[in-house]
Order: sequence, then structure tokens, then C-alpha cells
Amino acid sequence: MMDSPAEAAMRAVLDIEAAQSLEAIKAAVRGFANPHGYDRFVLFSASAASEEIIERIHWVEGNWFGDGQPVDAETYMRRCPVTRHLLDARDAFFWIKVQEQDGERYRVVRTPKGVGVQGLQVPVFGPRGLEGAMSLGGMQVDGSPRVRLGLGLLANAAFFCARRLLEAPMDDSLGKLTPREREVLAWTAAGRRQADIATTLGLSERTVENHLRSARRRLGVTTTAQAIRTAIRNGEIAG
Repeated sequence: MMDSPAEAAMRAVLDIEAAQSLEAIKAAVRGFANPHGYDRFVLFSASAASEEIIERIHWVEGNWFGDGQPVDAETYMRRCPVTRHLLDARDAFFWIKVQEQDGERYRVVRTPKGVGVQGLQVPVFGPRGLEGAMSLGGMQVDGSPRVRLGLGLLANAAFFCARRLLEAPMDDSLGKLTPREREVLAWTAAGRRQADIATTLGLSERTVENHLRSARRRLGVTTTAQAIRTAIRNGEIAG
């Protein structure tokens, strides 16, 4: 006898909690989501304080836009603007993509119907408010309350487990800035231009940029603004 959605979701959550790799998390999510029509996934860290909203994508899978184009944070936000609804949402919400005279539009709906690109966006909240989200999509998905609740549980478990595995420092050199990186990032956070920082520290502008690039890589982010927020949050520099 097949498990009910609640039983299947609970089993998947337990598998995620025990996961030691991102691949194990993916397998657990797919195992529950695929039978209900979901075959596209985006899992990411997010912040309401960031203009981009998306800070780091942990997992993206599936042909989201029908053209096989790789999906990064910028592409996803540009082509899936319904993600901005996360700033106003407290609960998971369904969305559909519709064809209108002036192009494609995403629309938040109570329940997805018919055939076409549609899905569920699940905001994930923590002590700092909005911390991440997961979007799951497909061509014809199950929008029943039981499946929605199950996917909500999975999204929360997947986000926190992925962040623990991917964002936590694996050794002393990852996640912890060097004194020079910390110094350059602190001056940048204070609004100083790279040329001024270079003069103050007796460095070349290229060296200053290299320190910023290294800080971004060490903190696991893509922009200097994200690096500053992460460094402040980690206590590396003053807010």
C-alpha cells in the first residue's frame, strides 16, 4: 500500500535531516515531489534587505524557461519576477505562468489549474526573518493542501540542511577572512572608494580588488554588498 502524502513527506524530511551531502537532499526532495508533477527546483538563501533578494543559489534543476538556459540568481530574478512576492508572503504560495499579448507573465494564484508552467514558492524564515526559499515547478502539479504542506516541510528541511552543509566553514581558511580582507571590506562598508582604500593602505587598486574578490569567494557570495552583510552577520566587521 502506498504511503499517504503526510507519511511520504515525513519520511523524506527524516532522510533530509540525515543527509550528509547536497545530492542526498536532492534525492529526498525528488522522491516526494516527482510523483506530484514537480520536476524543477530552485533552493536559495534570501534576504529582504537585499535588492536582489537572492543571495546564493544552492540548487537549481530542470528546464525552467523552456530554452535550456542555465539559471543563476540574476537570470532567475529577471525571468521569474514572482519571486519578489516573497517580500510580502508569510506562507507558501502557488504561481502560474500565462501568455498575454505583451509576453509571458507570472501570476500568484490560490490553486494551480490546467497544464502549463506552474508551481509552489516556499519562503523559509529564521531568527533574521526571511532567510531562504524553495521554488518547485512543473507542467501540471498537484496543488492539494496535503501536498502543499508536505512540500513546505521539505523546503524548510532542505534549506537549513543545505545551508549547514554548504555555507558552514569546513576548515579555518573557509568562511574566515584574513586581516587584510577584513580591513579592505571594512573600508568598503564605510563607503570608501577602491582608489582611496589603496592610498590609505599603501596598496594598488588591483590588489584592493583582489582582496575583495578573495573575501567574496571565502564568504561564499557573489557580490561585495553580500560579502559586507555576511561579514557583519558573522562579526568579522562592525555594522
